[in-house]
Amino acid sequence: MLLLARYLPTEHLVTGLAAALRAGALTADAVALEARKAAEEDEQAAPEPAQHDGHEATVTFLTERRLAQLPRDTRPLPSVTAYDQLLKRARPSGERPAQGGTL
Repeated sequence: MLLLARYLPTEHLVTGLAAALRAGALTADAVALEARKAAEEDEQAAPEPAQHDGHEATVTFLTERRLAQLPRDTRPLPSVTAYDQLLKRARPSGERPAQGGTL
């Protein structure tokens, strides 16, 4: 019953309890079944949503809004050319790289 209360409104649970008691069924399954029936009846009886008036709502994501307020970044793009020199290791012309390795 406690888990069912997480998913169904209280009024549906009360309706389910009352219906189960009237039927003489004193199990949690019977209460859950009756409560779900009450929920389905409420969904069917619920009025249809009103027709929208053609006015489209705009959604602005928080990240976009925050980025729009930041000043433009004028820094140059990062470069890795300085690190390329470290990768180029001069080898004597007759020397081969060790097997299994690339250096």
